[in-house]
Amino acid sequence: MNLFLAALLGYSIGSIPFSFLVARWFGVKDVRTVGSGNVGATNVMRSAGKVPGVLALILDGLKGAATVWIAGAFSTSEFLICLAGLSAVIGHLFPVWLGFRGGKGVATGAGLFIPLAPSALGVAVLVFVLVLGAARQVSLASILASLTLPIATHFLDASTAVSVTALIAALMVVAKHRANISRLMKGVEPKLGAKR
Repeated sequence: MNLFLAALLGYSIGSIPFSFLVARWFGVKDVRTVGSGNVGATNVMRSAGKVPGVLALILDGLKGAATVWIAGAFSTSEFLICLAGLSAVIGHLFPVWLGFRGGKGVATGAGLFIPLAPSALGVAVLVFVLVLGAARQVSLASILASLTLPIATHFLDASTAVSVTALIAALMVVAKHRANISRLMKGVEPKLGAKR
């Protein structure tokens, strides 16, 4: 597997719009037109219900994990495997099937590290749960958990390739949360369970 095939593999898997499809299966014609307008599990949960939201979360996460597993079956190069993983996140953020308007990459980005760095992912998930429990804001929890991940990979002795992958994925997730960051700074970001 070469650079092009690794990137193509990752983007193809990542661009599958599971959150959009799950919401449609549960009666929401276009999740981009309701709630926050985001194609992600939180908006699916808000607009279609808890079960669809959890299903979307699992499927979006599995996109990341599956990309790494499949790439690893065709290559022993950690660089190419990580490239495929990052391409999956890009595919989720900018899916060709939805006019390049996708989700924020949290679940798909996290999914990469189920096989790549499970211990570091566990630390990031713990941060997510603690922040969500304290602040009741998914966006804040997602941002802080994403930024925790590259730090955790470093201190838990992951390879340089994995740590750099975690950093790039975290920066992409934070960049997609620009509007949320603005609302957080203004004190108007909705809390979990609040109606938009």
